[in-house]
Amino acid sequence: MKENQLLLNAESVLQNNWKNGFTIPCEGLYPFQWNWDSGFIAIGLAHIDLERAKQEIKSLLLGQWKNGFIPHILFHNKSDSYFPGPEVHASHLNAHAPKLPTSGITQPPVLGFAIEAIYDISNETEKTFVEEVYDQAFLLQQYFYTQRDPYDEGLVYICHNWESGTDNTPVWDLIWKDLDSPNYELNRRDTQHVDAVNRPSNREYQHYIHLIELFKEWRYDDTLIAKNCPFLIQDPLFNAMLIKSNESLVRLGKLLGKDKEVAQLSVWHQKAITTFNSKLFNEDKGAYVYYDLRNRRTIDYVSSSSFAPLFAGIATKAIADSIIKTHFDRGIFSGKENELLLCASFDPTSQDFDPKRYWRGPVWINLNWIIYHGLKRYGFKREAEQLKSDTLYLLEKFGFYEYFDPRKEVVEGLEIGYGGNNFSWSAALYIDFIKRT
Repeated sequence: MKENQLLLNAESVLQNNWKNGFTIPCEGLYPFQWNWDSGFIAIGLAHIDLERAKQEIKSLLLGQWKNGFIPHILFHNKSDSYFPGPEVHASHLNAHAPKLPTSGITQPPVLGFAIEAIYDISNETEKTFVEEVYDQAFLLQQYFYTQRDPYDEGLVYICHNWESGTDNTPVWDLIWKDLDSPNYELNRRDTQHVDAVNRPSNREYQHYIHLIELFKEWRYDDTLIAKNCPFLIQDPLFNAMLIKSNESLVRLGKLLGKDKEVAQLSVWHQKAITTFNSKLFNEDKGAYVYYDLRNRRTIDYVSSSSFAPLFAGIATKAIADSIIKTHFDRGIFSGKENELLLCASFDPTSQDFDPKRYWRGPVWINLNWIIYHGLKRYGFKREAEQLKSDTLYLLEKFGFYEYFDPRKEVVEGLEIGYGGNNFSWSAALYIDFIKRT
């Protein structure tokens, strides 16, 4: 498909998914506003409709809690096509929650760098917009470093797999193995929209719901969650997004003369990078891994999240070189030895790798976008261009699906991608790939 036509198709996806103030990820499967989706969507929208890009962010901020927390779903509208809905999350149990129904968990904090991207794409004309949203973006960073960092390390925890953004990655199997969740009756709607073989299992969903039920018992109190939650992980992707947003807000804060905020962000930023490299980089794996804060153990799995720290400038040159040598030159993620397109979402050599099931192996456009910018940042031009080429190939062949099979041989014979179709961040980031990179 010609580039111009695909750009028009991408714009059409975003137009059709616009719901009078915000953009849904896709019809049916995801009918509300999702946190990190909106950040990526706003970046794409900024190229074609700057006012909508700004409104996307402002709509997200309508769901911000009084303590700075921004939830992963905002239920602006009513829909019965998604489970669990607002009645299951019951965010009203926490005194900080707004009147707008939301979930009580969050997602990778992309807000800071999304605001910066809008400013840059506007040719630095949107200083007023930055001023309007800056304080709320700062409050989000403050929330994480004061409420989600119990040992004052500079690394924050996530308390639910949905907070990672990589919902059913095999990384979490180790946690589920020891979690005796009830056999809840599930009213799942996702498998009515897409093939169940491409989605998390029912047993995994029971664990997901069990965590939410625990949070409701604790009224989403961060102190009780930190003390009692069986899922307490320092995740490389989540913390990398937080650190990248620090960097963006430091730059924007200097522009606005926010000296106090810049000073505080800089302290968090430097501490975070230092601890990140000392605690999460695994020399044997040549990659960043995960830390289970509840059980005080490293989880030495490599996934696409392991490369996100490049985007935030966390890696030293030696660490960056190690990542490329181990995983992209001729390594397991390079595609050269196993005929894979970049970048599989989980270690393709693992027995747990599943190229069709959500975050257990498929390619995701947002992670490819993150890793691409990370590779460029460190000067790995060849690897960055290969990643971009593979990404555009998938989008040009299949259109704007949610995720894709990484196996080259299989992809050649497929006619459609996996998950939801007309998926907003796939369309938005395609626009950004073409317009800005």
